[in-house]
Amino acid sequence: MAHDHHHHDHSDVKNIKVAFFLNLGFTILEIVGGFFTNSIAILSDAVHDLGDSLSLGLAWYFQKVAKRGSSKTYSYGYKRFSLLGAIINSIVLVVGSVFVLSEAIPRIFHPEKTSAEGMFFLAIIGVLVNGAAVFRLKKGKSLNEKVVSLHLLEDVLGWAAILIGSILMYFFDIPVLDPLMSVGISIFVLVNVYKNVRQTLHIILQGIPDELNITEISDFLKKNNDIAGIHDLHIWSIDGEYNILTVHIVLNNNNNNNSLEDIAKIKNNIRRSLLEKGIQHATIEFETSDEDCSLKKCC
Repeated sequence: MAHDHHHHDHSDVKNIKVAFFLNLGFTILEIVGGFFTNSIAILSDAVHDLGDSLSLGLAWYFQKVAKRGSSKTYSYGYKRFSLLGAIINSIVLVVGSVFVLSEAIPRIFHPEKTSAEGMFFLAIIGVLVNGAAVFRLKKGKSLNEKVVSLHLLEDVLGWAAILIGSILMYFFDIPVLDPLMSVGISIFVLVNVYKNVRQTLHIILQGIPDELNITEISDFLKKNNDIAGIHDLHIWSIDGEYNILTVHIVLNNNNNNNSLEDIAKIKNNIRRSLLEKGIQHATIEFETSDEDCSLKKCC
């Protein structure tokens, strides 16, 4: 189990690193190919892919930073830095999609001729390269990996559209297909960016993780025979994976005279139970039934 966790701690950084070099290498090829095919559409996509490469580099850096432990400045460590990478990536993706829309919409009304043959071969390479990167990141659990994979999924869909469009434009004189598909893909990407940004902001604002229900957690704790009541229960997540809980627990009267060793056993049992529920870090404060806690009234 520990080995699997250790493997995941490093696999996300390695996945983003591989995706970065794949994307950067293809961007260079795309720029050269755009000039040779005299395709403004491909050159425009190259600019977009260059932005993707920059955001992938940032994601790679922030994901490495997120592995650092706690410090005097950040007591919870640097896990939340991965969210910073996700936000920057989302901003770049929005800017890139708006740029694609600004290029595609005018071409709906004024279609331009492109080299269908050159677009076809570049599209095949684009689908394979970006598809390999998406496959690498598809099992990623961090928000950073999810947003990065969205970058690359956009590229796969974009090149699939160019591939289909190039085949149709080779046999039929309908260049308007390319900008129409570009608009559809851009709208799809923007909708997914909105979902990722909303999830990221939910974490930053310390919202309760979607997979956890605070009422269910509270009821679950109260089922413990050692617990008379709970209050001041809070649940949030550091980065969408590492969940934190703080709670005040009132022990039953028959536990008031227990030794510190007995109290420690109760606490460890509660923590193990919470870990099974998906809460990795639990801070528990015990109280006696006759103890007056000011937080009972406010939380």
